[in-house]
Amino acid sequence: MNIIDHERQAVEEWRPGVTTRMRISALTGSVQLCIFEQWCTPGRGAPTHLHAVEEVLTVLDGQAEIWIEDEQAMLAAGQSMIVPAGRRHGFRNTGTGTLHVQATLAAPMFEATFDDSNEVSRRWMPGKRPAPLAGSGS
Repeated sequence: MNIIDHERQAVEEWRPGVTTRMRISALTGSVQLCIFEQWCTPGRGAPTHLHAVEEVLTVLDGQAEIWIEDEQAMLAAGQSMIVPAGRRHGFRNTGTGTLHVQATLAAPMFEATFDDSNEVSRRWMPGKRPAPLAGSGS
């Protein structure tokens, strides 16, 4: 039995105004899921990117604009959006307080292709930090 104490997991700054805590990944023994939460200050969030797997974004607190390619939607606390695999998407905090979101990926690690080549493309893998993806610039 693998019990994970989320309050003891580290919180890291991914980019200015965005902090993240990994909850479940290959590092905690998962083989099919990556679950993490983020706190975003007003105007901040996740820049446009895509994953090779499906993702579910859930707003836990605050409000967010989420886009999938050319479509946009506003989500509030208690709402989720399913992002199909391979679709370019992102989100940002449109409120005045902190946006708290949870992301669930159908893979045991975070791997994304960002429009911004300065973003880190892989996270939460066991062992050594992987080499950057070809052409990722990270």
